[in-house]
Amino acid sequence: MNAYHNQYQQQQYQQNQINTATPEQILLMLYDGAIRFTRQAMMAGENGNQAEKLGRISKTLAIITEFSNTLNHEIGGQIAADLDGLYQFMIRELNGARKDDSGDKLKTVENLLVGLRETWGQAVDINNRQQQGEAIPVAVQPQRAMADKPYVALNAAG
Repeated sequence: MNAYHNQYQQQQYQQNQINTATPEQILLMLYDGAIRFTRQAMMAGENGNQAEKLGRISKTLAIITEFSNTLNHEIGGQIAADLDGLYQFMIRELNGARKDDSGDKLKTVENLLVGLRETWGQAVDINNRQQQGEAIPVAVQPQRAMADKPYVALNAAG
């Protein structure tokens, strides 16, 4: 009974986080999830657990497909087109990773996801600072964002 209660409390906590999150926070949570699932797929592949590997790849695919499907090409223009190209590449790599035992395709996707997550994290930080009225010179924006809130790489367990 106690384990069930703890699991229920954890699910409630996670649901509350999602319900109260801004769209930007949800985007970052999805990137964190995609990174975590990709790393879990890599570990499952290394351990010879094909079913777990395929399950984690499917979860990563679902997130990346949603990223692609929600791009607004009218507003985003070339940036949206470039992101869509990256998402489509990752989808192809993940589909190829289903039969690839080397882990190279998963590593490629992980690297892209980590880079995109860092970039979005910087953009969210800069946007928040600007909304609070803080002037951020263009030349130092990425460095300031990274110095204040560096992205901590997740391990496979999350």
